[in-house]
Amino acid sequence: MTRSSPRLNIEGLSSIARQPWILLTLGWLAISAVLAGVAGEAARRDATGELERQATAGAALHAAVLRSELDKQRAIPIVLAGDPDVAALLTTPSAQAVNGVDRKLERLATQTRAAVIYVLDAQGLTLASSNWRASTSFVGSRYEFRPYFINAMHDAEGEFYALGTRSGRPGLYLSRRVDSADGAPLGVVVLKVEFDALEAEWRGSGEPAWVADPGGVVLVTSIPEWRFRTTEPMDERRRRLSLTDLTLRPGALSPLPFQTPDGDRPRLVRTAVGDGRPQTWVHSETDTAAPGWTLHLLTPERGVIGAAVAGARGLALFITSLLALGVAVLLRRRHLARAKAQAEEEGRLELERRINERTRELRNANRALNRQIEERRRAEATRELLRDELVQASKLAALGQIVASVAHEINQPVAAIRTYAETANLLLSRDQTDKAGDVLQRIGELTHRIGAITQDLRLFSRKATPTIDEIRLEDAIQGGLQLTRGRVEERGVRLERIGDGDVQVRADQFRLEQVIVNLIKNAAEAMEGQTDARLTLTVARDGERVRLIFADNGPGVAPDVARQLFTPFITTRANGLGLGLVICRDIVASFGGELDLVPAERGATFVAVLKAA
Repeated sequence: MTRSSPRLNIEGLSSIARQPWILLTLGWLAISAVLAGVAGEAARRDATGELERQATAGAALHAAVLRSELDKQRAIPIVLAGDPDVAALLTTPSAQAVNGVDRKLERLATQTRAAVIYVLDAQGLTLASSNWRASTSFVGSRYEFRPYFINAMHDAEGEFYALGTRSGRPGLYLSRRVDSADGAPLGVVVLKVEFDALEAEWRGSGEPAWVADPGGVVLVTSIPEWRFRTTEPMDERRRRLSLTDLTLRPGALSPLPFQTPDGDRPRLVRTAVGDGRPQTWVHSETDTAAPGWTLHLLTPERGVIGAAVAGARGLALFITSLLALGVAVLLRRRHLARAKAQAEEEGRLELERRINERTRELRNANRALNRQIEERRRAEATRELLRDELVQASKLAALGQIVASVAHEINQPVAAIRTYAETANLLLSRDQTDKAGDVLQRIGELTHRIGAITQDLRLFSRKATPTIDEIRLEDAIQGGLQLTRGRVEERGVRLERIGDGDVQVRADQFRLEQVIVNLIKNAAEAMEGQTDARLTLTVARDGERVRLIFADNGPGVAPDVARQLFTPFITTRANGLGLGLVICRDIVASFGGELDLVPAERGATFVAVLKAA
């Protein structure tokens, strides 16, 4: 019995060896299962990694938008703390001073979209406020107990998020202390920021976002019912302190409907948002501009991981099936060639393995460098996008001011078309077709004129990707004149041209038109009411440079204003933001040129220097 067992085993092995199709089938099943599992797991990791990268980028973009809004609003209390009118009000309060500061704060709040701006004296009494007209005016109210007042008086500035004691609306309070010339505290300037517009923008993206303070309390969120809930359960002591600090109702500060993942890396979570069904999301978080605030973002998974795993497993099964078919053919025809090919393949794989082992450090360094390059590219793209958005906003602001004059330009040919149409109808009724044809031809010319006006207006207003190329300067000048002709004629400004604009320069035509429109509009507004108003537009070539000069005979620019004319928020107009000339200079600089105010005996003279093509 002992002697017969080895012989039976050998016979069994020989029987299996004589049945290659059984071995092939078993091998195909085993390899398919292994490769499907490996490929599915690899696809899961890749899909998850891609979703995590998208979530991280989305969180960074949301944080950048929040940071931009806060940086803009933080600058306002700093500027007002150095305003002489505010200092005069705090030093010597009077009805006249209060009225002047009230109106200034009201205008500034409207322009900057701040919820409210107000001035407190050193005892916390509100002397002036942007909502002085409203029934909920802060004027006369005392806020010496509020943390933003206490911190500002102690540390010169403060930030505090809470519900308003009068409005009941949540917001971030930014405060700045006002000091006298000798350094004595006079009072505090406070600005309240409400995030309704930002939350609506986040809500429109379809990706739930929220900002939590250091204690985990949700302050800003695109899901209204999540506001003043917590990222983790609070003990009773912390909860009472948070309710007091934020002036909340007793029912607030319940936990969110899901567990917020720990750590900085994105994680998968499953929860329902609003009235929707539960689904899988990628949670990511990043720091914000506010101290201790953390922005959280949920990016929908949308079945991407499952589809990637299924696709990878299907591909693996397809590949293994093809391999099995090829192996079957080789088993049938070229057994020896298969063995040789297998040996060569094993040698090639071994060589690749050795090469990979020796070059692993180089590959890791290359991957790190590629990541840095990609991050730099994304940062540059974000910066260019924000600059383009600011340029487009300036164009639309200018467009709103010139629409009335363009409408006046269109109304004249429209009225003439109506008269010619009635005349043509009368001539046709009298069978005077020749004369009627002349009238209809005139109507066609007038419609062509209207089309040219509206075409210039459309091209000026559209948002296009800036492209610096060789353009004809006269085309940009005519485009700007076409959009501002009505405003110039309405103000009685006489336009003079010197030099030939038929030169080629390197620029983007639509952005150059924006610069021309802004400079002509500024000159026309500066000479408003002047009987001898004149604007001279000069084109002069100096070697590789082309100078485009705008000279008016208006009141000019005061020396103290001229020194900081191209500084943001510096303006001499009551309704201006002080950004037009800053944007114009940036546009010309992007062409490789310069925009400056040059001294003149009378009026103001602006010179734009462009590169000749």
